[in-house]
Amino acid sequence: MPYLFTSESVSEGHPDKIADQISDALIDNFLAFDENSKVACETLVTTGQVILAGEVKSKAYLDVQDIARNVIRKIGYTKSEYMFEAHSCGVLSAIHEQSPDINQGVDRASKEDQGAGDQGMMFGYAINETEDYMPLALNIAHKLLIELAELRRENKDITYLRPDAKSQVTLEYSDDNKPVRIDAIVISTQHDDFDTEENMLKKIKQDVLDILIPRILKKNPEFKPLFTDNITYHVNPTGKFVIGGPHGDTGLTGRKIIVDTYGGKGAHGGGAFSGKDPSKVDRSAAYATRHIAKNLVAAGVCDEALVQVSYAIGVAKPTSINVKTFGTANVNLTDGEISKKVEGIFDLRPYFIEQRLKLRNPIYSETAAYGHMGRKNEVVEKTFSSPEGKKITKTVELFTWEKLDYVDKIKEAFGL
Repeated sequence: MPYLFTSESVSEGHPDKIADQISDALIDNFLAFDENSKVACETLVTTGQVILAGEVKSKAYLDVQDIARNVIRKIGYTKSEYMFEAHSCGVLSAIHEQSPDINQGVDRASKEDQGAGDQGMMFGYAINETEDYMPLALNIAHKLLIELAELRRENKDITYLRPDAKSQVTLEYSDDNKPVRIDAIVISTQHDDFDTEENMLKKIKQDVLDILIPRILKKNPEFKPLFTDNITYHVNPTGKFVIGGPHGDTGLTGRKIIVDTYGGKGAHGGGAFSGKDPSKVDRSAAYATRHIAKNLVAAGVCDEALVQVSYAIGVAKPTSINVKTFGTANVNLTDGEISKKVEGIFDLRPYFIEQRLKLRNPIYSETAAYGHMGRKNEVVEKTFSSPEGKKITKTVELFTWEKLDYVDKIKEAFGL
């Protein structure tokens, strides 16, 4: 019997995502000036206020207020009527030195023996229903908001948009687990005030249908078969959405972990990513397992893969590695046998994850909105400034965990 599955996304102007982006901007700046920095930084945003808290061990000294304000400005909170504005909001820092008790479990005389920064389990997932091996509902939900943000910045076809927004996509699947059509789309976008609520709702829905959706289909023609005449659209279903962002809802780092990963498909170990340097396996091992799952599916070992790894704090070797293929394996092996082969191909000790995926680079700001997975692997130049006026430019590779650089090794190992 056909069934429905739903995923959501939130924009870069959503309060939780503002917090994530500030936390990751701090990570990038610390790593730019000291690649060995150990950082765990949380951010809270509310009406007119930003509060930074966390633990740091680094040789770098940063102007954290300036970094936070630059992030807020870039997102688009630049008007006083938003009640949260880059130039005027207060920024309070309660960042202090990392506990030596934690640090002694991570740093080792031999780098290869670097211990995990925490205990826990992490998951990576991949499925072959999209070109980037991501769940389709989440893929569409992200792209709706990326396009909406572009329209906001262009300020041409739609001129009333404000930074906060959410989307949700419900897909209908067939009995054989193939996406057939979109059943429902929810778009809630913050906006300027209108003369009447009736005109507001009519105008926003019309613009979503006549401007946003056609732009999505033009850039993503593979979605066209899914956009039938039977889609139910819920556009700003609560009505007025003038008050938004941190003025409408307090934001915290790490509260959108399902948006950050697979939209409810696969599994999640519970640990957030943003604000953590790569010694924290919540982040680095989640990237590593995504890298494994994507390469397994791309190599043809299976059509769907969920990879779990777990750690004990201060211990380098994982306590477990598990691969689940949901009955989609294309090789004559059990999931347990596939797991054993994966263990032989990928070294999942924290130091080797960091080296393989080049994680001691300032690459994290780009991950903090629109998902950490399924993104474009590319090389970019980034420039950072210190409070003393020193500038440093680094060439870095983004989203290394999305590379299909292990497909040949996996095919060889599995005889494909």
